[in-house]
Amino acid sequence: MKLYVAIPVVLLALLIAASGIAGITRGWVLPTNRRPVHRPRLYGWSQLVGAFALCSQQFFVWVPSDPDTRQWGFLSGSALLLTSLIMMMLSHRAGGNRQGSGTP
Repeated sequence: MKLYVAIPVVLLALLIAASGIAGITRGWVLPTNRRPVHRPRLYGWSQLVGAFALCSQQFFVWVPSDPDTRQWGFLSGSALLLTSLIMMMLSHRAGGNRQGSGTP
């Protein structure tokens, strides 16, 4: 197992998971994402799913010796990561070009 690759990715996943837990429990979002996020709890769940996806991808790349298990495990992690991105997209505000509102 290549620890110099796995350890930083798992640490990054832990940071993302901590931010997700803060979003779920307190409704807190990182300052850079506060403006576009409309539903912080959904955003927190998406971060948790993304952190789990990163960890599962690392697990299935480094641990199993069977190539079929490795391939399907990594593919399922990629599907989870895509699900996380879709959830993040759904948690953002619907921004459009508003015409006729606002001051000139």
